[in-house]
Amino acid sequence: MFKRKGHIPPAATYREVWSKGDAADKLSFFVMGASALKHKQWAKGISLLATEIVFFVWLFTSGLHALGQLPSLGAVKTKKVVFDSSQGVYVTKQPDNSVLILLFGVLAVFLVIGFIYLYVINLRSVRYNYVLKREGKRLASNKEELHSLLDQRLHATLMFIPILGIILFTVLPTVFMTLLAFTNYDRQHPIGFSWIGFKAFGNVLSGDLSGTFFPVLGWTLIWAVAATATTFLGGVLLALLIESKGIKHKKIWRTIFVIAYAIPQFVSLLLIAQFLDAQGPLNTLLQHWGWISSPIHFIDNEASPWMARLTVIIVNMWIGIPVSMLVSMAIIQNLPQDQIEAAKIDGANAFQVFHNITFPQILFVMGPSLIQQFIGNINNFNVIFLLTGGKPMNNNYNGAGSTDLLVNWLYNLTFGQQQRYNASAVLGILIFILSATVSLIAYRHTTAFKEG
Repeated sequence: MFKRKGHIPPAATYREVWSKGDAADKLSFFVMGASALKHKQWAKGISLLATEIVFFVWLFTSGLHALGQLPSLGAVKTKKVVFDSSQGVYVTKQPDNSVLILLFGVLAVFLVIGFIYLYVINLRSVRYNYVLKREGKRLASNKEELHSLLDQRLHATLMFIPILGIILFTVLPTVFMTLLAFTNYDRQHPIGFSWIGFKAFGNVLSGDLSGTFFPVLGWTLIWAVAATATTFLGGVLLALLIESKGIKHKKIWRTIFVIAYAIPQFVSLLLIAQFLDAQGPLNTLLQHWGWISSPIHFIDNEASPWMARLTVIIVNMWIGIPVSMLVSMAIIQNLPQDQIEAAKIDGANAFQVFHNITFPQILFVMGPSLIQQFIGNINNFNVIFLLTGGKPMNNNYNGAGSTDLLVNWLYNLTFGQQQRYNASAVLGILIFILSATVSLIAYRHTTAFKEG
């Protein structure tokens, strides 16, 4: 942060700085910014010194208390009736709020890590100034230090706010939710809870939730593969059809299919759910025409599990195909026509051209996007929640329906009657491991990665 770009890193150890540096250099090991203040680098010195003062004031007023409570998550776990001798009455003492203790404890750990990072930056700055003085070179002035924030160190200046936001609103909540997986935070322990290690993982993988986890995991993978493949292939075929010679009014056809994508997804899903209802328009029309004698149960509690799952996959095609169509169309329009014409002259038919030229080009460009779509489908909460709500329900499952994905089951465990927050946190970790593993393996096998 304080080292100017383009300069050679200091060829000196911290031991040398401590033994041969002046009083300000040595003082900087304890008082951040002392060396910078001596050399009139006011902005750097004041900011480092102020940070150290604020940190230690916070540490001794509340930081040590927050860190000290983190191992136990509070001493009082349940309500207790105790006698208040000052008032001469019995009072109810509430349990310690372990959620806040854990949150402030994690935040305290992050602040300590952040301070250590700034302390290292301070030492690097001291070492850098020491080498410049040792070699008889001029040190940067306060004005030059400030100017470098908009020049050599502009990247650090621009990235500071986004990185801080990511740490506060992404990394911190993620660590907090991950740690909940190692506690007994559930409906029985809603306020005061304790660390239990990997017991919650055991409940999901081999305990009372395992009979639900593995079937739901299997359906989640089937759904992710089917949803990704159908929307991709459907989009490619639709793009080829619209872009083929002899098709008139191409712009109109493009617009029609784009409309399906432009309409908000939740609106389409809610309308389709009504359309497929046992008493909905589709069943009414089929019965009126005499094609069926009783309603077909597509997505309600009386539907068969695989009928509901097949329906969900088909409906998802309606939503996902236009996206793949637009991307595929852009690729097809930019394919090298001379290569295609040469293949046709050599006797290649339309299928051979598609198999050897068109499709590989589309797959090359869309490979990383397909991986992203696959991971998105693993976590596709909206389609299942808005279309089926997990129905039909399965008596063999614990808190999940036959069409629920892992992410929907996680939601049910959190906001349903069970309120097993630690199990939900475990599922979140397992979903992340699954998504990260699949992404890494799949991406390393794409042509884009191999040729990158």
